[in-house]
Amino acid sequence: MSTVAKAGQGVKLTVHWLNESRGQRIVWLLEELNLDYDIKVYLRQKDKHSPPELKQVHPLGKSPVISIQAPSLDKPLVLAESAAIVEYVSDHFGQQLIPKRYPDGNDGLISAETKEWLRFRFLMHYAEGSLMPVLFTGLLTHNIREAPVPFFLKFITKKIADMVDNNFTLAELKLNLDYLEALLAESPDSEFLCGANLTGADFMMIFVLEAAVLFKKLNETSYPKLYSYVRRIQSRDGYKRAGDKVSEASGVKYVPFSESKL
Repeated sequence: MSTVAKAGQGVKLTVHWLNESRGQRIVWLLEELNLDYDIKVYLRQKDKHSPPELKQVHPLGKSPVISIQAPSLDKPLVLAESAAIVEYVSDHFGQQLIPKRYPDGNDGLISAETKEWLRFRFLMHYAEGSLMPVLFTGLLTHNIREAPVPFFLKFITKKIADMVDNNFTLAELKLNLDYLEALLAESPDSEFLCGANLTGADFMMIFVLEAAVLFKKLNETSYPKLYSYVRRIQSRDGYKRAGDKVSEASGVKYVPFSESKL
């Protein structure tokens, strides 16, 4: 029986899923929590942009987006942004994904928060606020290099991409991956990013780390703990079920972002 059914709230969740997007985080989240949900599939257009139908769900037309129907609501509650969705779903259906904030007897005391909770709060924002912009810049420079420009301009576009990477992207990516490798080494048994248990931060971080694998900057030699972490997450039953669910819903076999084609 699902958590939703156990709660007896008559809640219906719908994930508005876009291929090759952060939307997979949310499907994995719901699978780990054994929730009942529907998937509505949206496929990228030839220009890689999301289809206009997504703007009918949320004005920004991005993924992930979830809609929540409940008896107390006149119309579905629509939530966008990965971290906001992970936090909301965890608050209502997965409190175990939020580390204990204070040691017993220290509730509300400034600086008394547990190490696990502080790391969790940081990583929930860090994934998209710090690391993803660096990886997005790497994707941008890759696309500049691969752009179909006349032969005599190819040298110029490659030069521009190289300048951006050499002066920003590569150094920033190394800085961040070095930091995360050391952070994971501090975790008990290097199992999860915030400690011995799975948390919302793991759902936020997996997509960006898969992107680092895709860009060939994260591998078993350069960052063995992070690479092992990515593969360990991908081997979880919940992650695999999430892939099976979107494969069935979309009619296209799900491929982890780390193994997709740029």
